[in-house]
Amino acid sequence: MKNKINCKQCKRLADFLQEVKSDHPDYFCKPVPAFGDSGAKCLIVGLAPGKHGANASGRPFTGDHAGILLYQTLYDCGFSNKPVSSSVEDGLELINCKITNAVKCLPPQNKPTTSEINTCNQYLREEIQSLDKNSIVIALGTIAHNAVLKAQNLKLSQYKFGHCQTHSINNNLTLIDSYHCSRYNTQTKRLTAAMFQDVFNLARKRLDA
Repeated sequence: MKNKINCKQCKRLADFLQEVKSDHPDYFCKPVPAFGDSGAKCLIVGLAPGKHGANASGRPFTGDHAGILLYQTLYDCGFSNKPVSSSVEDGLELINCKITNAVKCLPPQNKPTTSEINTCNQYLREEIQSLDKNSIVIALGTIAHNAVLKAQNLKLSQYKFGHCQTHSINNNLTLIDSYHCSRYNTQTKRLTAAMFQDVFNLARKRLDA
């Protein structure tokens, strides 16, 4: 839906964005749109904007810790022209790749409710439906994984989440799972840079094939 940047269907999220905007007038504080190549065959799905990251900058994974590893990995695997995303005016371009979130608005404590995830799923569904056949969707974390399956009307029980696991889903799409590149996961070594790069190397290999 073209008007998603003005969406206020989730009252809790809309009210929270108003509060944050009053404290930080220069922040974006709207549903954060997808960023990347309009004809991309690789769609990366995160959880939701970070308060001082995407919610501030208006670009997914830009300005927060999770974006450091993500954008460096995209660059290393040939999906971008720069290894760092600092602002919407930094000249960064993604190549055959687009980034979005399961929930477009900043949630309190970075925890969207099930209802909010389901309400926002209509927008994720449209983003996935716009992909060409044989495209790849990379889900960063279990919530993103489940949101992708819901957007495709698939049973969650039939597609178990697992790092670097692949799943064939509707319209010849391939879903690849990854642990989220959050500060917690990287600092605890649940997710290492090498593990994360394995996911994008796999996506690159499949796209090149």
